[in-house]
Amino acid sequence: MQSAPLPVRVAITTIVLLFAVFAGYHLWSYYMSEPWTRDGRVSADVVEVAPDVSGLVVQVSVVDNQYVRAGDPLFTIDAERFRLALDEAAANVENRKAQMEQFERDAARKRGLRDDAVSASAREQANTSAAAAAAAYRQAFATLAVAKLDLERTTVRAPVNGFVTNLKLRRGDYGHTGAPLLALVDADTFHINGYFEETKLPRIHDGNPVAIHLMGVGKALTGHVVGIASAIADRELASSDNLLANVNPTFSWVRLAQRIPVRIVIDKVPDGVRLAAGQTATVTVQPKS
Repeated sequence: MQSAPLPVRVAITTIVLLFAVFAGYHLWSYYMSEPWTRDGRVSADVVEVAPDVSGLVVQVSVVDNQYVRAGDPLFTIDAERFRLALDEAAANVENRKAQMEQFERDAARKRGLRDDAVSASAREQANTSAAAAAAAYRQAFATLAVAKLDLERTTVRAPVNGFVTNLKLRRGDYGHTGAPLLALVDADTFHINGYFEETKLPRIHDGNPVAIHLMGVGKALTGHVVGIASAIADRELASSDNLLANVNPTFSWVRLAQRIPVRIVIDKVPDGVRLAAGQTATVTVQPKS
């Protein structure tokens, strides 16, 4: 079999070589310059739900991983003590009201008497007593309002739409005011944190569309850039006891590009895809159309 002429072989070799150079350049450009990263994470705000009053937990109204809407009951604190406090506050209001009315009648009666029948000092004292009784009535009314609020707050409700996660709360646990008992993942705050090499930041701008590929999920998500972090921790600089800079004396000539967080809002989640904070994602930033 006769081989191809030398010019043909040279032409084929040149074409293959040019194609290899072209492909190599585009691969190098894609991996080194294009704004994409495999280091992306799904993130969301987590609300630590704590009771506003202390007491025994008598009911847990949710289960682990349940979706709840803002206002749905999560758990209930024993309300008996707060009902008694409300009854006591209501009785105190009635008592203070009766005292206020009595002092007001006394003051009005003394104001109606002639100067020779009652002294100016007695009139002034009656007016002062009536004013003090009115203030005590308003204070008792405020205490009644607080007692009503405490009774309402024995039922702890979801502050946001979200998912109950890692539920450990059980009936019989004791809840302290301000101590978190339940974690709620805010379903309206899911976003992507993409950690991009600093060399790729010049090609990333607010508003750039983003393609998001979650690990193990075939359908792509779409989003857009909403912000680039303004600072990261300096690992070469540490704190010292005397407040002076403590700089690492060694320096490596091989410098790795720092990774800067870029916040990405998710515009559309395909049907059937459920997000979970912590998922890994490959993020590709695209130029504005």
